[in-house]
Amino acid sequence: MGEIQTAIVAFGLLAASAAIGFFLRQRLSDQHLSDQNIEALRLVTGLLVTFTALVLSLLLASVKSSFDTTDRDRRMYAASLAAFDQCLQGYGAEAEAMRAILREYTAGVIASTWPDEEKPTGVALPNLAGVARVGEDRTLKALITGVGLSLAALDPKDTFRQNQLAACRLSFDDVMHRREAVIEDAQGTMSGLFSRVLMFWLMLVFVSFGLQARHNRFTVVAIGIGALAISTVIFVIADLDKPYGGVFGIPSTSMRNALADMSR
Repeated sequence: MGEIQTAIVAFGLLAASAAIGFFLRQRLSDQHLSDQNIEALRLVTGLLVTFTALVLSLLLASVKSSFDTTDRDRRMYAASLAAFDQCLQGYGAEAEAMRAILREYTAGVIASTWPDEEKPTGVALPNLAGVARVGEDRTLKALITGVGLSLAALDPKDTFRQNQLAACRLSFDDVMHRREAVIEDAQGTMSGLFSRVLMFWLMLVFVSFGLQARHNRFTVVAIGIGALAISTVIFVIADLDKPYGGVFGIPSTSMRNALADMSR
């Protein structure tokens, strides 16, 4: 389910919960709606509101922190690819084939991670049919692994190239390390079961709102605004949990800049 659909469903469930509360209030006798009972209900509601607000704020902070980490790892990954290409360029003509594969790999990463954006031009693209948008993809893995194998096969005789090869191997190790971090970051952090439990708590809160408030335009508008505000928070959380899609998605700028540096 998309982020907007999730927010709409959340708003509908909260509104329906408040409506159930209004309905129950109309069906209950005055004995059940005494001042003492309403006061007890308010105490329970206050506890639920405090608890759910704390959980929502912590969840939002956690998802935002994960999003920022993903963004930073992506930028560092792009920088490591560009640095590795510069190292290969410094090695000499024997590394040109590896540089071409590295450009193809980088272009493939851009095209597969951001499929809705324009594909990179002026560089070869791998076959992306059935490519995995999230997680490790075999086609892209084969390309970058091939670069590593070609690098390991080099056997320079002069000291300069031996030192340059050692530096390139370290740079390649850094690329692979950051690649694994980026792959792991793309996985969402939110648990589906936890999201449902949190939604259930929020629904209980809105049922209690309906039980406490008299059914008139003012209370309907006030509860509607509350449901809209919480639905917006849920939208932001769901959107941030998908770092490569949605409104707050991580842009491809850093990867495109790295590819541009490789092509110069």
